[in-house]
Amino acid sequence: MSLFPIFLKLTARPCLVVGAGQLAESKIESLLAAQAHVTVIATRANERIVALADAGEIALCTRPFSAGDLERSGVPYFLAVAATDDPAVNRAVFAEAEAMGALINAVDDPPFCDFYFPSVVRRGDLQIAISTAGHSPALAQRLRKEINGLLPLDAGDWLTELGNLRREVLQLEPLNQARKEILHTLAERDVCSYDACPSRTLARRHAETNPRTEPLGEATEPA
Repeated sequence: MSLFPIFLKLTARPCLVVGAGQLAESKIESLLAAQAHVTVIATRANERIVALADAGEIALCTRPFSAGDLERSGVPYFLAVAATDDPAVNRAVFAEAEAMGALINAVDDPPFCDFYFPSVVRRGDLQIAISTAGHSPALAQRLRKEINGLLPLDAGDWLTELGNLRREVLQLEPLNQARKEILHTLAERDVCSYDACPSRTLARRHAETNPRTEPLGEATEPA
């Protein structure tokens, strides 16, 4: 099976997790990190999940999953995770999600998944996701540790400054091959927040020798 790798915006999206034990905890944390609105249904919940509910970060319903739970006030959940220790319950969640058109992940049951949770290395807005298509989560975790050890701790801060500089370049430079080349050059250089940063000096010098010949507001190349 060929998977389509994407980074999905979940901000304010309604997401359902069925189960509230160790299997569910990391999935809930991942959804919260993406600013999703998370509802959890489980007959019992571990201390961490109860604490999240008490803090108002999730909605917790302490009851068994039942037919119709993939809708909230008549609106289907955008995404669901089945993370109980009962395969029959997980597959019931999968079947209803499929019928409702919701994305579904049945934890540790690859045939009953529309998507997989990758192992992720994070540095601020920089994310590197690793998937083995469910074949070996242990391998994905090992690769994550190796990449995490190689990636500088300040890579997230560097990316933020690179993004700021990119916006400056887009304002100064017309859409052309020269702009593409300067953006790729800057991605290979150290960028800092100071106005006299060598990379910013390079970008401005380039703009001065390649003046804009079209109005602001034209389309930009893909990110």
